[in-house]
Amino acid sequence: MTEEEKDESLISHLEALRETLLKCLYSLCIFLPFALLAAPKVLNYLIKILIGTNNVTFNYFSPTEVFLLQIKMAVVLDIVVCFPYISKKLWDFILPALYDNEKKFIKSTVFMSTALFISGVLFCIFFILPLIINFGMSFQSVNIQAVFGISNAVNLSLWLMVVFGLMFQMPLITHSLIKSGIMDYETIADKRPYIVVILLIIAAVLTPPDIISQIMLFVPTYSLFELGLIFSKRSKNE
Repeated sequence: MTEEEKDESLISHLEALRETLLKCLYSLCIFLPFALLAAPKVLNYLIKILIGTNNVTFNYFSPTEVFLLQIKMAVVLDIVVCFPYISKKLWDFILPALYDNEKKFIKSTVFMSTALFISGVLFCIFFILPLIINFGMSFQSVNIQAVFGISNAVNLSLWLMVVFGLMFQMPLITHSLIKSGIMDYETIADKRPYIVVILLIIAAVLTPPDIISQIMLFVPTYSLFELGLIFSKRSKNE
C-alpha cells in the first residue's frame, strides 16, 4: 500500500468515525425533549423510593434547584435510553476490523458488563438508598430533626448508582484477568487478604462516611469477586 493509499484509508476511517459520532449525537438530541418531559416523574419516583415508609420530606433552598435537578435527570435518562443505539453504532464501526474470535469475546463482554452494571444500579436503588435514608433518620431525637436537601440526596443517589454499577464489574474483571493470562487463578486466589483490604478502602472512599453503606458496597463486591473466581476455575477445568 502506497503512502497516498494509506492517507486515503485514514481519511475514510476518520470520516466514518465522524459520521458515527454525529449519529450518536443526533440520537441524544432527538430524545432529549422526551427525557425532559419524563424527568419530573422519574425524579418523583426516585424520591418515593428514598423516602420509603419514613416520615420525611426533601427540601430545596433556591428557586431553580429542582429545575436544575430535573435537567440533570433528563440528561441521565437521555444517555441511558440512547445507550443501546450508541453502542450499536460504535459496534458497527469497529466490527470490520475484528477477527471472529475477537468479535465473540467483545460481544459477550459488553453484554455481561451491561447486565452487571444494571444489576448494580438496581441493587443500589432498591436496597442501598432507602437504607442510607433510614440510617440518617436514626439520629433524630426530640432536639434533633432531619432536614434533607433534595440536591444532596439526588446527587448522592446518582453517584452511588454509578459506583455500584462499576463495582459490580468485579466478576468480569477477575474472569478477564485469568482468561487473558495476565494473572492465573492460584495467584489471585492467594491474594484474597489483599483484595479484602483494597475493596474495604475503595468502599470507604466511594461511599458516604457511614459504616452501613460501606459494608453494603463491600459485601456484594467481594461476593462477586468470589463468583468470578469460581466461574474462572470451572472454565479452566473444562
